[in-house]
Amino acid sequence: MKKLWFKRLSASLFLVIVLFFGIKYHLFSCLTMPNETILFVGDQLEIPKGVRENTAIEVSAHSVLEKAKTKWTAKREGQTDMLLSIGGFPIKKMSVRVLSDFTVIPGGQSIGIRMHTKGVLVVGFHTVQTSKGRVSPAEQSGIRIGDTITHINGSRVEKMEDLRPFIVESGQNGQALFLTVLRKNEQVKCKLQPVQEKNQSQFKMGLYIRDRAAGIGTLTFYHPTTMKYGALGHMISDVDTGEPILVESGEIVRSTVNSIQRGKEGTPGEKLASFQSQATKIGEVQKNTPYGVYGELTEGMKNHIIDKGIPIALSAQVHKGKAQILTVVENEKVEAFDVEIVRSIPQKNAATKGLVLKIVDERLLKKTGGIVQGMSGSPIIQDGKLIGAVTHVFVNDPTMGYGVHVEWMLKEAGIDIYGNKASIRLETAS
Repeated sequence: MKKLWFKRLSASLFLVIVLFFGIKYHLFSCLTMPNETILFVGDQLEIPKGVRENTAIEVSAHSVLEKAKTKWTAKREGQTDMLLSIGGFPIKKMSVRVLSDFTVIPGGQSIGIRMHTKGVLVVGFHTVQTSKGRVSPAEQSGIRIGDTITHINGSRVEKMEDLRPFIVESGQNGQALFLTVLRKNEQVKCKLQPVQEKNQSQFKMGLYIRDRAAGIGTLTFYHPTTMKYGALGHMISDVDTGEPILVESGEIVRSTVNSIQRGKEGTPGEKLASFQSQATKIGEVQKNTPYGVYGELTEGMKNHIIDKGIPIALSAQVHKGKAQILTVVENEKVEAFDVEIVRSIPQKNAATKGLVLKIVDERLLKKTGGIVQGMSGSPIIQDGKLIGAVTHVFVNDPTMGYGVHVEWMLKEAGIDIYGNKASIRLETAS
């Protein structure tokens, strides 16, 4: 009798334990679902197996979602709540927002970038030989390499030629110059006294300066309705100071890849590309940000691989697995190459380096050794959607690199996908 009672007790305890851990598993699966999910019309939301089993899923009668087996399809623009319950008890409420379908045209073209700085960039110091010995007036004034001179004596400075009249006037009246410089986005005041060079009539500040910059990169996308574009996926910095270029104006032109310097461990490779000084402008540069270069095109562009608008994927929709990049490795021909998404970080707020990718295409590995300089901005496409752009290479492993989610590039371009101001189905580029 006691043995029978013990067996029943043991069986009951075992059943309780099984039920407890089963419920705990489903409970945990429900609680780890996001509080909010954003989809585009036509996207599918697949409920994980741990949530589907023993979980009741309720949506409003006029939901923007339509169920089909284990997936829910976004049918129209709007918002709804999805309630998850276990055993009749509500566990989790998830907000689902559906945006109007949105497409952009992917790039891949090699572009040349010419920019004029906002003010005059200080890139170095030099000493001046005077009758009293060598001095460095700029260093003594407190100016630092990387500063941008924006005003002298209250007057705006836009280019290097603007400094000469102030230097001449200072030499004539002997008065110091009062400079306003931008340093790490802060205004700093400096007082600088130009000095006369020995046996010369000229006065000098002891500065090396620059008012323009140029480089090579890759176009990521453009939006034909507004002609807004995004490129590079990262900020352009001055080659000498490492400081970000503050853009006053600029333009992009078509460029040609002449050859490739292959990358290897410890030494990143490079696209050796060029563009003519008189090359026709195809777009304006308006912004240089941590997420790339942005502006408006003056004409549509074709890569002859995908010349129609394709959907985009938000950061939460990107997954590990196969993908492709579009880029140029010879002349101006855009080609598609296989890559693998190794890691994707769902991001609620704008951030760089949200993707890690690996080059797996043997053709590209043979040609470049992996990701090379000049490839920044190459669009990444997964499941027929634009998900981001290549931005950086791993120095110790050129077959791998970082990417930025296209969601943040669109935001920097001034394209409001959430407010649906740019949510228009696009036609083929002309």
